[in-house]
Order: sequence, then C-alpha cells, then structure tokens
Amino acid sequence: MHRARNALPAFVLDTCLALVACLALTGCAQSLRRDPAPMPDAPAAAMATQMDPQRDVLVVVDNPVAAPPARAGSNLLGYAPARHYGLGQQAAAALQAIGREHRLREVAGWPIKSLGWYCAVLRPAPGESAEQALARLGADTRVKLAQPLQDFSVQSARTPQSSVRAAPRASAPRYNDPYLDLQRGFIALNAGAAHARSRGRGVGVAIVDTGADAGHPDLHGRIRTALDLVEADPAAFRRDAHGTEVAGIVAANSNNRLGIAGIAPLAVLDLYKACWYPAAPGDGARCNSFTLAKALAAVADSRARVVNLSLGGPADPLLRRLLQQLLEQGRIVVASLPADGRMSGFPADTPGVIVVGDNARALAPGSLGAPGSDILTTRPGGGYDFASGSSMAAAHVSGVAALLLSAAPSLDAARVRALLFGAAGAAREVDAAAAVEAAIAGPAAPAQP
Repeated sequence: MHRARNALPAFVLDTCLALVACLALTGCAQSLRRDPAPMPDAPAAAMATQMDPQRDVLVVVDNPVAAPPARAGSNLLGYAPARHYGLGQQAAAALQAIGREHRLREVAGWPIKSLGWYCAVLRPAPGESAEQALARLGADTRVKLAQPLQDFSVQSARTPQSSVRAAPRASAPRYNDPYLDLQRGFIALNAGAAHARSRGRGVGVAIVDTGADAGHPDLHGRIRTALDLVEADPAAFRRDAHGTEVAGIVAANSNNRLGIAGIAPLAVLDLYKACWYPAAPGDGARCNSFTLAKALAAVADSRARVVNLSLGGPADPLLRRLLQQLLEQGRIVVASLPADGRMSGFPADTPGVIVVGDNARALAPGSLGAPGSDILTTRPGGGYDFASGSSMAAAHVSGVAALLLSAAPSLDAARVRALLFGAAGAAREVDAAAAVEAAIAGPAAPAQP
C-alpha cells in the first residue's frame, strides 16, 4: 500500500512556492502547453465509472475484422470516436443474439485488435444476478470468455505526517535539483552512480494507472502519450495523484533546478488512465477488468519496452491473457506486490512479471525489494510530496529497467530480469549502479534465486 503525507516541511514548501512563482514570472508555464493533453477515447470510455462490478459481466467474442487505417479524428490506436468502431459483422451479430437470448444489455464495448477479439460489458436484466448470467454464458459456444467485471486498486495510501523523518544528505555535486537530498529511493538505489553510465535516454515506459499531471514542470518533455480510457475528462486526468507520483519516480527531469530527479530522467512515458478516484473523498483509485483490458491492448500497439503496473486485484482470465501477450512481445513488465504479500492475483500471478515490494516490509518469495517508504515525488498542480508503498517500489524498478535498456539496447526481458535479481543479491534489494555496470560488461548475470 502507498501512503502520502499532507504537507512538506516548511522550508521545502517555501522553496516549492518560490519555484512556482519563478515559473510564472519567467513564462515557463507557457512552455508546458507543449506537453500532450490526454486524448479522449470513444464515448464508451465515459461510462467506465458507471459500471457496476456487482452486476455487470464481461464477455469476449471473436472479432475477425481488419482495423481500417487511422484517419483524421481517430485516436492513437486508429479507433474512430464511435461506439462500435472496429466491431465486425460476425461479432456484432453474435453480441446481438447473446443479448437477446440471455436478456443482457451492452454497457460498453472495445475491440482488442491484436487478439482478434471484441470485449463487451453486459448488464443482466433486473432481478438476475451476474452469477446466473455467467452460468448460462459459460455454455454458449459463441462466447470465447465470460467472467465477472472485477475491481482492482492502486497499491497506495496516505502517510501520516508524523511518519516522515527525511533527513538531508549530501547529494552528488552534479545535480542541482533542490529536493534530491530528500529522495530516499534515489539514494538507496545508488541511482546517482548509475547515471554516470545511463539515464534511460529514449526508452519508453508505459504507465497503466490513473491519469497524471502531464504539465508538471518536472515532467515537461517526458510525456509522449496520454490516453484516457476511463472518462475522457482532461481536467480529471491532470488532477490524478497516483499516476503523477509514479511518473515522477520513473522519469522526473534531472538538473533542471526544480524539485527532484527521476530514476530514468531521460526516459519517455506513455500514460494510460485505466483507474479513477471515486467521488467519496479519501478513497483510493480503482480500476476494473474492462478499463485495464483496454489499457493493456493499447500498450500492445505501442513502442514502450517497459510496462509499470502499480496496482493489483483478483486473478482475471482476460487480463492475464493480455499480459501474457505483452510478455510474449518481449516487454519488461513490473508490478507492485499486493498489500497482503500474496502473488495470487493480477498482475503478480502472471509468470514473467517482475513483482516488487517495499523493502521496508516482508517480501514474497520470488519478488524484488525497492524503496517504498516516504518517497518524495511529484504531485498534481506542480507540487511535491511524500508517498509510500509497493506502488512506489515498482516505479523505482521500472526506472532501473529503463536505465538497463538505454545502457544496452539489445537486452531482452529475460536478461533484464537476471540483471535486476543478480545485482540485488541475497537481500533482494535492487542496486541500479551494479545492474547497469553488469549490463554494460555483459554477458552473464548471476542466476535469479
């Protein structure tokens, strides 16, 4: 879980306010407009927050249709903003018949073109439960997969102010980021030494999470893609905290005389909003099977080599299949260890995923440890704050993976995994500098425990 405190120490807050004022006076804020705004998805995306995991079911049918070429007005995946764009005649006929015969109403749908599937969220008729609908759908030969619409959550929570005891340390002289001394994760990972050899230049990292403040001064120029798969609300996208925190840990700019330095400050980020904050104040961000499936399908069509999943939930057949596809494509997938320490749910249960826990807590067998307690990172609105948990630990390792790929671009996923575990040693705590040196030296890394 992740915890963030409410306020920085007074001297840090004063510095932050001065930096913001400086940005406004110098016109730097205008340059932030060049960062990509989150691209709206099809209208069905706006219905994600209205789905009911207690009643709705997720159904997949074959969709043998070639997606037409992208055209003006289409989004990044080439899907035009229409409800059934990419739905072939066979899938459409099957869904219509399924809905009529089983008394189901479509809430939303999405073509997964890389697998030749169409995924739909269907709602049973009043008085019928999801379990009853799934029992009938399981015997329907037109249905490739039928499952509950499941809930997932980011691995995060707020940190009480009293738990933060960050003490300034001497920073490496080549950095001018004013809060570097407070970055426990950066220091513990030995990231400064790693930067002498690699800064992650040009490596794509996909962050499947909430939205993020793409206009944050410390993320300026780092965001390549921003895709909203939940509600098509750019203002809400920019206000989202968890994705902003993860993005800052991975790739905040370094030596820009602002805030903090990311683990891979020259990496590029693709942001996929699949999680959102409920209306009730204080609730953590949540996602569902449908929004996460859309995000993973989008990542499959992207250039990102690293995928960060700082979230978790129950085992999910559809999401597991999509994640397996990413792994088969050679992506390095990094996920956070669930708060209960078990690796039995998505995404930690998928073989090949690098699962990372907060090294201040007990680690599950087969997982890695990274800093996850009182981590200073970016916050929406150009701010900075402390955050804790396995969400932050996973973000650190995603950044280290980007450093490895930049230092040795020919590395495959298996080699990256071996380097991370080999440099971590018996304690299973990642050392960025040791991993980068081993990547450059080649060819063999110590075997993974």
